[in-house]
Amino acid sequence: MVMEDIMGTADGGGFRELAETLSDVARTLQAERDVGATLRAIVQAAIDHIPSAQHAGISLIADGAIRTVEPTGQIVEVIDELQYDLREGPCVDAITEHRTFRVGDVGTEPRWPAFGPAAARNGIHSLLSYRLFVTNRTLGALNLYSSHVDAFDERTEQDGQLFATHAAIALIGAQREAQLGTAVERRDIIATAKGILMERHDVDTASAFRMLVETSQSTNVKLHQVATWLVENRSGL
Repeated sequence: MVMEDIMGTADGGGFRELAETLSDVARTLQAERDVGATLRAIVQAAIDHIPSAQHAGISLIADGAIRTVEPTGQIVEVIDELQYDLREGPCVDAITEHRTFRVGDVGTEPRWPAFGPAAARNGIHSLLSYRLFVTNRTLGALNLYSSHVDAFDERTEQDGQLFATHAAIALIGAQREAQLGTAVERRDIIATAKGILMERHDVDTASAFRMLVETSQSTNVKLHQVATWLVENRSGL
């Protein structure tokens, strides 16, 4: 659904209220400076701003696997683990099929014959799962849960989709910032290690770097880990 279609579903006052809410959420997410804080802000904002959402969590793709991060309660982890173990459910399908899934009575849902009854036995009946993505990259899914049957309607799904878009943009920004921070830290630790070797062995920077690389290759230890060990143990060398 295109943005104009979503906007058209709301009256003037309703859209203005939604726009103000999204602006507030965007400012909250922008203020967070690391991935964990961003994820916590996302799930808390989901509970605060999406009607009927009692619980929320993010299923994040990492190293080829799906894991739950920053759930608002233990029930989120229970329901998510059921989906991962059974390999079925709205969260799994949102990620693999690249679309939103809304279900109002999961216990009777034929699409997920194993997961649905198991979720209902744990007191969860309504679910909304949004694929979190930027361009063609899927980050995971934003999942909303309710103990009530038919808790989420079409309007809620549409409003939540706008929110999920903001969340995906904030998440990718936080991940890139974290990766940049890690890269800078590794560069700095390698530079420090080179300085130690230059002083101890009276060599130039190219030779010091080659010593680190050769040690990394011979020990099968990553370069930044070799540099970190050298810096931390320099007094005993």
